[in-house]
Amino acid sequence: MDAQTPTPPRFYPPVIWLLSVVLMVALHYVVPIAKWLAWPWRAFGVLPIAVGMVEGLFAAGHFRRRDTTIIPFEQSSALIVEGPYQYSRNPLYLSMVLILVGIWLLLGSLLPMLVIPLFVWWISSRFIAKEERHLELQFGRTYLEYKAKVRRWL
Repeated sequence: MDAQTPTPPRFYPPVIWLLSVVLMVALHYVVPIAKWLAWPWRAFGVLPIAVGMVEGLFAAGHFRRRDTTIIPFEQSSALIVEGPYQYSRNPLYLSMVLILVGIWLLLGSLLPMLVIPLFVWWISSRFIAKEERHLELQFGRTYLEYKAKVRRWL
């Protein structure tokens, strides 16, 4: 690992995401205030979950097709700018957020929603910002041009 490579995190995004899911469910059952959505309307939560899963699988497939790492802060062999990466610089993180939104809708109470902006903040500050600096160092002008054209989330 050289001076330009960030220190690997203690917990990677899928672990942070899973902890967020657990926290959402715990808040729903332990502090069940403000149940705002009744059944069958809660079933609409399946839609963002399905979209998030499809987008996540599609985005991850681009890493496999380009034979580059999906693990944050590892040296990439290619900059992926096609598929969902034409619309979002972070479709994998976006897919995680969509699934969290779907889980929140399925639960139908307000308090678990607080976890979603917390997850977005954590991922943005602890991963995305560092990943973008790492990609700028690795791909230079090519990444900066891509970054200027494509939004971080949508």
